[in-house]
Amino acid sequence: MSRTGRVGIGVIGAGVISSQYLDNLTTFPDLEVLFVGDMILERAKAQAAKYGVPGSGTVEDLLAHPEIEIVVNLTPPAAHVEIALQALSVGKSVWTEKPFALDRVSGKTLLDEAARLGLRVATAPDTFLGAGLQTALRLIEAGEIGTPLTALALMQSPGPDSWHPNPEFLFQEGGGPLFDIGPYYLTTLVQTFGPVKRVTAAASTSRPVRVIGSGPRAGTKFNVTVPSHHGALIDFESGASAQTIFSFQSHRKRTGFVEVSGTTATIAFPDPNNFDGDSMLFDGTDDKGRQVPAIGSKSTRGTGVAELAQAIRAGRPERANGALAYHVLDIMVSIAESAQGGETVSVETSFEKAPAVPAGWDPKGRGSLIGDGA
Repeated sequence: MSRTGRVGIGVIGAGVISSQYLDNLTTFPDLEVLFVGDMILERAKAQAAKYGVPGSGTVEDLLAHPEIEIVVNLTPPAAHVEIALQALSVGKSVWTEKPFALDRVSGKTLLDEAARLGLRVATAPDTFLGAGLQTALRLIEAGEIGTPLTALALMQSPGPDSWHPNPEFLFQEGGGPLFDIGPYYLTTLVQTFGPVKRVTAAASTSRPVRVIGSGPRAGTKFNVTVPSHHGALIDFESGASAQTIFSFQSHRKRTGFVEVSGTTATIAFPDPNNFDGDSMLFDGTDDKGRQVPAIGSKSTRGTGVAELAQAIRAGRPERANGALAYHVLDIMVSIAESAQGGETVSVETSFEKAPAVPAGWDPKGRGSLIGDGA
């Protein structure tokens, strides 16, 4: 029997990012956060107490909770698939922090198991559901730039080792600028152009050993085991193309840069790593352009969980779905393979691009589970 009313939520992983999620999840009227689980029980208990969540304990305790329908998986990347499969096995849908998986095989296993069980495996990033990017996507859908043809996406920085107290995982498998930051930009690009057809890439590593720059472990050296720079030419099935750079080895910081050019104008997107921000339209009449304020939801992390809950109740596909996440994973793996092998790599997966979210959609709106046309 289909359930009605608020959707029960359990959060696995009580680390730093859990606070950003719980700030929102506990305010969405369609959700009821019931449990926080973590290997460190005191940490789970503290987060539950801080946010007024009634239950805390082990992962096993959380998975046994009968009222939890969606597990929010905030574990480290290497554990994402394992935890998601455990949740699916006990009849719960999953929202996973990015990346969806670290390789195609495990990602496909997760998708197939969810399909077999009739459950959902949605995945961050959900920044594209925010007011900033949704406003830009609606402008494109409205024909403001004509037919979108090309894009330029840049994320360049010296790297997080200078400020992060424990940055090793960001320079090892499942990390690097491609897997850590790439999902934000690549999700934005495929939401604009649709599925990717092929990629041609190059990569480099500026320093094989880095030094932690802040915190109690400052001065500690660690090995870099993945490239710290990837550049890629991306060809889409639509015939459009994009040039992308994801780098942790640039001494000049340039982040949040995505421009899409069409047959009649160019649009500068807000930062794909944020939920808000205005767009800029350039039609060639001057260099200043026209600023377009963001319209829509101002909520941040966890917005996708609310949209997933609404989709479950409405019996429709969620926007940040597993097929989208797996396609983005396939693009990243293909970029890495192309850079390593020195050849163009075809992207074999695909997904169905959803239309932009209606401007009035708000995950904090009352009665949204009844249906809002989203």
